Amino acid sequence: MEFQNIVFEVEESIAVVKINRPNKLNALNEQTLKELQEVFNEIQNNERIYVAILTGEGEKAFVAGADINELNKLDVISAKKFAEFGQGVFNLIENLGKPVIAAVNGFALGGGCELALACHFRVASENAKFGQPEVNLGIIPGYGGTQRLARQINSGRAMQIILTGEMIDANEAYRIGLVNKVFPQNELLDKAKEIARTIASKGQIAVRYALQAVVASNNLPVEDGLKYEASLFSLCMGTEDFKEGTSAFLEKRKPEFKGK
Repeated sequence: MEFQNIVFEVEESIAVVKINRPNKLNALNEQTLKELQEVFNEIQNNERIYVAILTGEGEKAFVAGADINELNKLDVISAKKFAEFGQGVFNLIENLGKPVIAAVNGFALGGGCELALACHFRVASENAKFGQPEVNLGIIPGYGGTQRLARQINSGRAMQIILTGEMIDANEAYRIGLVNKVFPQNELLDKAKEIARTIASKGQIAVRYALQAVVASNNLPVEDGLKYEASLFSLCMGTEDFKEGTSAFLEKRKPEFKGK
């Protein structure tokens, strides 16, 4: 599988997806979105991949936004298709069924912030900057920013970021719960891989069900979410991984999960 704007590597059970347009600050154009769709379909269907990391090439940008040259050519009709296609790609990532970690290595603005929000959690380099500056262009976020940002942080803070177009730094993003950890730039990808390896070492059926339950909580009333959680919890009890995990705990040894 060859890409123009993406580097895709698999290390054991961990996929690393790197957006590779550093001369454009990794801005999202149509080709890059199509390649993201293709690569995440591959990750979803590859049983050997347990966790994915999404990052950008270089030290300046994760994704600095949408490609303004393409954006400038849109009209009312094509803009709706443009937004819906990007939303579809980001929905694929959010509903992948496997954890996706955003390793934000610089600017994550506009579509870049929305892309990071579509991942299941985020780690950032010390030089990272986040923002939804679309109002500066006379538009609003179109790839899910108005929905996911308000769910990730409190709605008032999300409203401020979106309506002012302000950027926030990595420490502020950590303070408000937008990112989980902040690392030095030269350690970011290695630290993300450490987290990914930890997740990959767990029972993968349990990881998948836990991920499904948390993602579903965005759309379900609490009562329905609890019922869904209980059903997935009970399904875990019928797996070989559950028997192995409890046996290993009682025998004071490391479990050897098989994903069955």
